Amino acid sequence: MDNKDFKRIVVKVGTSTLTHDTGKTNIRQMKKLVAVLSDIVNSGIEVALVSSGSIGVGAGKIGLEKRPNDTTSKQALSTIGQCELMFMYDKMFSEYGHSVGQVLVTKRNVEQEETRKNLINTFEKLFEYGVVPIINENDAIAIEEIVFGDNDTLSAIVAKLVGADALMILTDTDGLYDKDPSEEGAKVIPVVDTITESLFEVAGGRGSKFGTGGMITKLQAAQIATEAGIDTVVCSGDKPENLYKVLEGKQVGTLFKKKD
Repeated sequence: MDNKDFKRIVVKVGTSTLTHDTGKTNIRQMKKLVAVLSDIVNSGIEVALVSSGSIGVGAGKIGLEKRPNDTTSKQALSTIGQCELMFMYDKMFSEYGHSVGQVLVTKRNVEQEETRKNLINTFEKLFEYGVVPIINENDAIAIEEIVFGDNDTLSAIVAKLVGADALMILTDTDGLYDKDPSEEGAKVIPVVDTITESLFEVAGGRGSKFGTGGMITKLQAAQIATEAGIDTVVCSGDKPENLYKVLEGKQVGTLFKKKD
């Protein structure tokens, strides 16, 4: 990634980063993430946060041992978990002097011209107010993301909508590996110039117990973003401070280079 002055970035955080294996919120990780994002905003960079986790947190809050499979249960759990997530984000960001705004969207909102314009205008006004938008799909009424992804694609769409300089996807691996990470000798691919079908074959695998994503959905997101001229980085969410290194132009995780 070019070492340049970033003006606006989109950061996506997954369920695996926000929750423990129990499904309960990983408070320590959330605090670390919020601290780093707040500091980045303090430096003059606008940040939009695409946050998964509502279904996982909802399941954990009411004591379910695992994520349910039926869509109706997931939709109900998302309403419980979303309240919890936003309460915590609001509290944590406010400790650093920042306000947050919730933006819940559906695929239809993005596809329809009028609602798409409304979304863009809302984002721009939030940035103007110095507010950190926190985005999630409106799972209670839309099932596309519940079935097919973990907000990875949504993060790329948001990056396009707001004209971001970079998309940073935080996950539970160090990046895209050249083979199954559990195999001996597996290495992170530092830079991807072109996303090919062979990469999708390498990226096959399941997501976490409480999430729905995997590396395939992250590749799909990177494909959308890079084709829109947005550099994309996939790296571990265990160390949110890695975002500083990315902004400094240092190599972290896997960089998917934007298409000129």
